[in-house]
Amino acid sequence: MKDTTISASLRLPKEALLFDLDALYACLQTIPDHRHRRGVRYPLASLLMVGVLAKLAGQDSSRGMAHWAKLRRHELSQLFHLKRESMPHSSTWSRVLGHGVEPHEVEERVGQFFAQALRRAPGKRGSIQLAIDGKTMRGTIPLGGTEGVHLLAVYQPQQGVVLAQMNVQKKGREITFAPSVLKQLDLRGVVGSSDAMFDRRTLSLKVVQAHGDYLWMVKDNETTVRQDIEDLFQPHRKRAGTSAPPMDFRRASTIEKGHGRLDKRSIVVSSLLADYSDWPGLDQVFKLERQSTNALGKTETQVRYGMTSLPAYLATPKRLLELTRVSLGN
Repeated sequence: MKDTTISASLRLPKEALLFDLDALYACLQTIPDHRHRRGVRYPLASLLMVGVLAKLAGQDSSRGMAHWAKLRRHELSQLFHLKRESMPHSSTWSRVLGHGVEPHEVEERVGQFFAQALRRAPGKRGSIQLAIDGKTMRGTIPLGGTEGVHLLAVYQPQQGVVLAQMNVQKKGREITFAPSVLKQLDLRGVVGSSDAMFDRRTLSLKVVQAHGDYLWMVKDNETTVRQDIEDLFQPHRKRAGTSAPPMDFRRASTIEKGHGRLDKRSIVVSSLLADYSDWPGLDQVFKLERQSTNALGKTETQVRYGMTSLPAYLATPKRLLELTRVSLGN
């Protein structure tokens, strides 16, 4: 909500969602109020409630929220039983959201509320995609410093809702905290995905033990498993006097045009490594290729490799292509 902190990082649902206003208000009442009592005109929960509604309406700045609330001051004052119809000035929003509350507490409480609303019950296996990523909060790097508050978050990329997060103090410590963040969640029906540098072997085991699934893009430092996957997708020539190598390659591709570019994404998937790899829960591996051609005819090609615990009957090549696109954000 504050221009440099809460408004930039607070993730709310982008899809239509029915929720209980009283329940949300009760959730906001649990957030500690750090304001001085003298001069307080609005209950914190009421102010935050108006802010969340303004955010849902597309307002991303203190000024925008103040203007949105002012236009609806009559309805809002009645809805929240306020003593006056006037709504807070933009400077009040900035002051309260900047110093009257802890931004991470607002994000956690609101994120958890909408996460529960979106997930009333565990979904079918592989039906819910979660992304795991670290971020440094804007506006938290002190003058003359180089590091600010760094959070590790688990969120639903398609809905834009943060389900859990943890302050990891500084960038580079996500490896240590990732299992603890995931432990806060019910992973049944979930596919965890990440493009960050985690200890993916340990994380894979934790996810599978919690009855979830994973989809990882393989990093260069994961040399053994990366080499195994690369070798699998190398062209194989049949030698005289020998039988043809086993074939288990399934494919899918998409072509899209927009913004002056032509993008072709293709994926090749195989289950051959599942029989002899010691990677926890591994079922399928894949080769992902993206060709992007600009208006001048210049083509750039990017090749990535990945792995997942999702079996072929649940994750077809087309489905994996969709999951990787969300995971990589392109």
